[in-house]
Amino acid sequence: MSSIKDKKVITIGIVTELTGLSERKIRYYEERGLVFPERTERGTRKYSFSDVELLLEIADKREDGVQTYEIKQDFSNKKKKEDYRDEMLRGQFNAHFNLRK
Repeated sequence: MSSIKDKKVITIGIVTELTGLSERKIRYYEERGLVFPERTERGTRKYSFSDVELLLEIADKREDGVQTYEIKQDFSNKKKKEDYRDEMLRGQFNAHFNLRK
């Protein structure tokens, strides 16, 4: 079950107010594969509170001079570590309760 923070319900206009980022910059981060809004049937972007937090993190890194490709690599590495950790925990859980996949 996903968290309420992950529900894609916020329009780009509200995201600009929450983050202080321009619509152009937010769309650029989307083009660079750093954030993934959903689209309505009419093409309106919808973001989640998790996306807003991510955009703030991206903005902080950019302010520190980190390039977008470096940010993308960093996010990818974090994801791999989280996936590995989740797989290890699942394995430990299964071993503890003698479960099979």
